[in-house]
Amino acid sequence: MNKASVRVQLGGLIQLTRWKEYVPFVIPLTLLGALLAARPQNTLLDLRLVAVTAANILAVAYAFMINDIEDAPDDARDPDRAARNPITSGRLGVRVGYAACRIIAALTLILYAFGGLSVLGIGIGTLLLSHLYSWRPVRLKAWPVTDVVSHSLMLSGLLLLAGYFIYDAQPGIVWLVAAGATLASIYGQLYNQLRDYDMDKAAGLFNTAIILGENYTRKTMYFTIGLAGVCFLLAISQGVFPAWLGGVALIAAPISMFFRAQTDMRGGAAADVSGTVQAQAVFVFNSIMIVWLLQVIAVQTLF
Repeated sequence: MNKASVRVQLGGLIQLTRWKEYVPFVIPLTLLGALLAARPQNTLLDLRLVAVTAANILAVAYAFMINDIEDAPDDARDPDRAARNPITSGRLGVRVGYAACRIIAALTLILYAFGGLSVLGIGIGTLLLSHLYSWRPVRLKAWPVTDVVSHSLMLSGLLLLAGYFIYDAQPGIVWLVAAGATLASIYGQLYNQLRDYDMDKAAGLFNTAIILGENYTRKTMYFTIGLAGVCFLLAISQGVFPAWLGGVALIAAPISMFFRAQTDMRGGAAADVSGTVQAQAVFVFNSIMIVWLLQVIAVQTLF
């Protein structure tokens, strides 16, 4: 294999991970779980958080990689999706893609193990859901309800809990935060299904959006994001978060207006108006988490 071919293969592998689509929410979700666990006891953050954050990133990378490998025949029907998928475009072979997935899975489990047995258990569950979600003999994404539940858990709720269980094994009121994050992810999955409605229908899928229809999918989407907001408000009222984080949100919100676009987080045309504010919401969330993390590190360093 010559150098040019190696570069093409490496480029295809990086493209297969689609890392830009999830790193902006995987890292803050993991941090959120860890900070919520460490705050009540003033527990010191340590390198276990780095390992579990990396594990969460790799677990989601696995989900995206196996999804594009298994969906390659379907993606071939659409020029845009075919160009995005390195398997469909021929930049990467299926065998190489599967081999990379196995390596990623092994490394992911090793990193989860640094967080302890509970975190490892959560990690195993995350990887299993990631595989079954797209693997054609099961393909949870092709069935109503299971598609939304599995997607929201592996890309949100379980990531937060993996961060939390590094430092505490009794979430208590924090279950409300996990529920809110999971519901927000359900919104995201329904939004994605609404955007891909015609393509998924042509591919013969019977996911939640196709069963509900476009109108009811949109209503359910807004209901879930509203319910997520209720969960977060209840958690805030119980003092789960430091009160001063509200000031960070108030500062970040107007700044986020500079990120307003006509596209959604994946850079495609927004399926509805909510898609145009996704980048803003992620910016505000990341701003809050960065400031909170820096404050905790500063306190730990000084005292």
